[in-house]
Amino acid sequence: MDAHAHAIGMGKPTWSMAAQATLHCLTGCAIGEVLGMIIGTAFGWGNVPTTILAIVLAFFFGYSLTLRGVLKAGVDFRTAFQVALAADTLSIAVMELIDNGVIVLWPDAMDAGLADALFWFSLAVSLVIAFVVTTPVNKWTIGRGKGHAVVHQYHH
Repeated sequence: MDAHAHAIGMGKPTWSMAAQATLHCLTGCAIGEVLGMIIGTAFGWGNVPTTILAIVLAFFFGYSLTLRGVLKAGVDFRTAFQVALAADTLSIAVMELIDNGVIVLWPDAMDAGLADALFWFSLAVSLVIAFVVTTPVNKWTIGRGKGHAVVHQYHH
């Protein structure tokens, strides 16, 4: 275990800790993905700009959820923003890579509209796969005092 993780009282990282961190990340990513797809579809954008918007919004909402929690602990905005970046960047990046990779590889998923069952089913499956892949990444980073381990020092 990393000295930093020990210093902030995390102990040995558990799968439960990693799953909770990943679920937090998944929430922000899912909000961003769905909102991006809705906006892109509403404006009649193609797959590439819609996907880029969805990824940007996934990072935005992922960081925002962490930022909100850290700010509640009474931390100044600059520090809270740095904590959010440190806590979430790798987790969101892995989740977005897997999530969007599954959608790109899934036949016809990129062209499914919001009213199509394929859109919602492929999105749900892609997020589940992303959760499964990202959880070990988060366990590894927490064990090194990185990722969501950074956030825990601000939770009381």
